[in-house]
Amino acid sequence: MAGRIRTHRAASPWLFLLPGLAVTAAFTLYPFLSTVGKAFTDARTLTPGHWTGLANFRAMLEDEQFWVALRNSGLYVLLVVPFTVLLPLLLALLVEKQLPGVTFFRSAFYTPVVASVVVVSLIWVWMLDDRGLVNGILRALDTGPVDFLGDEWLLLLSAMALTVWKGLGYYMVVYLAALGNVPRELHEAAAVDGAGALRRFTSVTVPAVRSTMVLVGALSSVSAFKVFSEVFLMAGPSGGPAGQDTTLVMLVQRTGTGLGGRVGYASAVSLVVFAVTLLLMLLVLRADRKEAP
Repeated sequence: MAGRIRTHRAASPWLFLLPGLAVTAAFTLYPFLSTVGKAFTDARTLTPGHWTGLANFRAMLEDEQFWVALRNSGLYVLLVVPFTVLLPLLLALLVEKQLPGVTFFRSAFYTPVVASVVVVSLIWVWMLDDRGLVNGILRALDTGPVDFLGDEWLLLLSAMALTVWKGLGYYMVVYLAALGNVPRELHEAAAVDGAGALRRFTSVTVPAVRSTMVLVGALSSVSAFKVFSEVFLMAGPSGGPAGQDTTLVMLVQRTGTGLGGRVGYASAVSLVVFAVTLLLMLLVLRADRKEAP
């Protein structure tokens, strides 16, 4: 009898976890394992394909579009992540104080987060169009229109600006939670010692929220490397002029869909995306450990 009771006690937690584990296995684990398997085949949309070994990865090395996509995704991480780490922290410091009307600004900064990325991207496209708001202002200033959506670099930078702008409010809330745990006595002591606002920021605020900055850096790095919606909606399915603004996830979508989609090749590119995002997270965590006292 005692053995049965112990068995039931050991099995009960797994019974509660079973529905969640089943959903995870069906919608996460199985697709991942299926992708890994198809990456080593010549599978297409309507055919299962045959084992080809590393053929897809060799073809990837010779694919110019893959290197363009890898360059764009890498640039996205290098240029977007520093802004998504620092700007939300500065915003959080601005709206942290209990001032009249600060609730309005908190809501205003967070509004882009809850807005649909499709709607926001279309608004930015209308603003940056040749006859849009931005170029209308530039014409009024006699500086001439700028081809934001026709130049490959301006288009990519515009998509980056959209990504940063849309994520500011989310990471601002994360920083607000971290700043709420910083003892005010530290700021008061630094002020008594004659430290100015900048000195208190670098000596008190930054060390106190360093772990949160690492978290934001890791999340934004993965999100930036896997960017799809912003670039796809602003550059179009072709990936901008001559496909020069294609990202890795856009490449996966383009090559792996349709009746003649190269599912095997798209799966191989997906594995590269997974490996790089995992490497980015490990590098961020390793850097955090080196800086820890």
